[in-house]
Amino acid sequence: KNDVIMTDFITQIDFNILNAIQSIRNPFLDTIMPLITFLGSGGIVWAVTALIMLCFKKSRKTGIIIIVSLLLGLFLSTMGLKNVIARERPYNTEEALLTVENLLISAPSGRFSFPSGHAISSFSAAAVILLYSKKLGIPAIILAALICFTRLYLYVHFPSDVICGALFGILLAFLSNFLVNKIWEKINERKLSNNSKQND
Repeated sequence: KNDVIMTDFITQIDFNILNAIQSIRNPFLDTIMPLITFLGSGGIVWAVTALIMLCFKKSRKTGIIIIVSLLLGLFLSTMGLKNVIARERPYNTEEALLTVENLLISAPSGRFSFPSGHAISSFSAAAVILLYSKKLGIPAIILAALICFTRLYLYVHFPSDVICGALFGILLAFLSNFLVNKIWEKINERKLSNNSKQND
């Protein structure tokens, strides 16, 4: 019973924020928000960034860490938590201000809302970039936050979906960084060991 009360309380706060955001709607934002949200669809902007980084030796490890974080995020959200928690998207609920017919974009292919896949992929990649470069990381975090905001503006996620998704993403960034660095160290140790054997 307490769980239901807490869930209802969070959902009510979610709707208050979500519906307040709808009050700032205007033709300019209605045009630009779908474009920004597209950048985060399937983590496309982050995947492209990672692939570019792979092309340069200096940023190769960062690119690998981003790819690992994106893959972990995919399993966590799309193939994991979303189906377990099975939270309906805002426009599919009784209290909704907007319905699927009123959306500015096509309804997302995934039925469930929690956590936001856009938030997980955006913040996992942006946090990895920030770990290795403040110069690139700060714009990446701003873009990640913008992508997350579009999900609220477009009424396809609740604020708590996005906040939790961003937090999961940041955790995955640190986990991916830890895992890749461990593997990187092992590979370098093996190379050094092989080189020393050859020199002997």
